[in-house]
Order: sequence, then C-alpha cells, then structure tokens
Amino acid sequence: MLDGISLDQLRTFLAAVEEGSFSAAGRRLLRTQSAVSEAIGTLEMHLGVTLFDRSGRYPRLTSEGIVLLADARQVLSSVDGMKARAKGMATGIEAELTVVVDVFFPIEALAGVATDFRAQFSGTPLRLYVEALGATVEPVIDGRVSFGIAGSLPVLPEGLVAERLTSVGFLMVASARHPLAAWKGVIPKQELARHVQLVLTDRSALTTGREFGVMAPSTWRLADLFAKHAFLLNGLGWGGMPRHVVEPDLEDGRLVELSIEDVPTGGLSLPMSAVYRASSPPGPAGRWMIERLKDGSGPAPQ
Repeated sequence: MLDGISLDQLRTFLAAVEEGSFSAAGRRLLRTQSAVSEAIGTLEMHLGVTLFDRSGRYPRLTSEGIVLLADARQVLSSVDGMKARAKGMATGIEAELTVVVDVFFPIEALAGVATDFRAQFSGTPLRLYVEALGATVEPVIDGRVSFGIAGSLPVLPEGLVAERLTSVGFLMVASARHPLAAWKGVIPKQELARHVQLVLTDRSALTTGREFGVMAPSTWRLADLFAKHAFLLNGLGWGGMPRHVVEPDLEDGRLVELSIEDVPTGGLSLPMSAVYRASSPPGPAGRWMIERLKDGSGPAPQ
C-alpha cells in the first residue's frame, strides 16, 4: 500500500499542517479545497492511519499525524536535496567535496569557510579528514579526496599541484615544570639531546626513512596532535606545536616557548598549500573553497 504514496500527497499534507486548514493549503498550492482534502484522504488510505481530526472547525493533527509529519518532512527534504545535487552535477558541481586537512591547520578557520560553503553549495555535502605529514598527501594521490590542505614536504610527489594558501606559526615548547623551561638563554643541541622529544608521526608511507624536525636521539612518537599536546602539558617531553594551539597555554604559563639553537626567535613559519592532482583539479565547489582560504578567510599569513 505504501507504494501508492506520492510526493504530491506528502507536500499537500505538509501544506495543510503549515497553513492550518485545507482551504488555506489549497490557496498556497493553487488548488481547490476539495482537491486538497482528496489528496490527504488518499494519503491516509495508503498509510492506514488518520492524519487529521476533522471534528472541529479546523483540522487538527492526530497523534499518528504528529509522528508521521516528521517522516514526511524528512522524505521531502531528502528528495529536495537529491534534486539540488543532481542539478549541481548537471552543471559540473561536485556531488560531494572531500578534503583532507593538515592537523596543524587551524580548524576554526576552515569551519568559518565551511559555514559560507554550506550556504553557497547546499546540495554538496562536505567530508573532512584530518591527518599529518604525508597522510595529507597520500589520499590526494590515490584519488580518495578532492584536494588536501598540506604542510610543506621536501619533495612534492609527481603529478601533484600545490597552491600556497597561508602559513602557520610553529613553536618549540615544554611544560613549565620541564627541566628545559628553566634553561637561561639559547638551549644548545647537546642539551636537547638529553631530553625526550615528542614527535608527531606519519601514518602514511610517503615519508618512510625521513625525519622532520627531530633533534633528539630519544623520541616518543604520537599520531595525534592533541595527544602530543596533553603529553607536553604533563611534562613528558618537549616538542614543536602550532602557535594557535598552544597560545592559551603560553599565556597562562602552563607551557613555555623554548629558545633553541638554529631555530629563529619567535618560531618557524610553516607554509600551507592546497594540493591536488594535475589530472583531476577541483571542481567549482573545491575551487571556491580554495579561493576563500587564499583570500584571507583562513589564518593570517605569517
């Protein structure tokens, strides 16, 4: 019986609820009151329940009608979304935008751009992955994502294009309770070597055999930036962190910035780029997001 339900019947049901009467629904839908009543009666027959109590001056939803109203709205919303997505596909807009983001990139900045993206491309769902080092590039190479937001690698794999977006400040820090926090002046490398360095490890195979920023022979490796942050706060080692992540800790004295030999005062500036395959550049939705991140909607260049 449910196969006989039409989208027109569901839209008529929704109009009657929102307008408060069958006659008002008819005016909204440019139909007669009897046509609205007939459509709703047919819907009730197919569902096997009564949607409206018609005993009063105006029809009121029954308990069954209240429950099924939510289902009707969900069905119509899904259909409208499908139509919008199909229209976007017909005009070249991606059916879905999939992005992998470097864990060092400020997610708040991306969330701000995503807010406008939702309004601009309502029919295009956004799928987001957060990774580190080579794991931000590997999904681009194998075609799992539309593009990546990646920190600089020594060599960009062949076939990829990188567009500079911005840069992120990067500091060497330790807990205020860590022995290095009490060091006066620039800390020499031989002193660093006496303490455990906390290092963000790569979940991909792209950087196998290569090290990035490792200055101590003794390392603890973590695949999650927030785990590294917690370990730093607990004095389990020293290491590099994005400035925007540790700024509150520096201000409150939980962490201290380390002055390290061969590291510029104020830390490093880590470039961030949009990376994609030359043979499969981003479509309109992806290009829109890249340009928004370029035009200052992301973190300020440093």
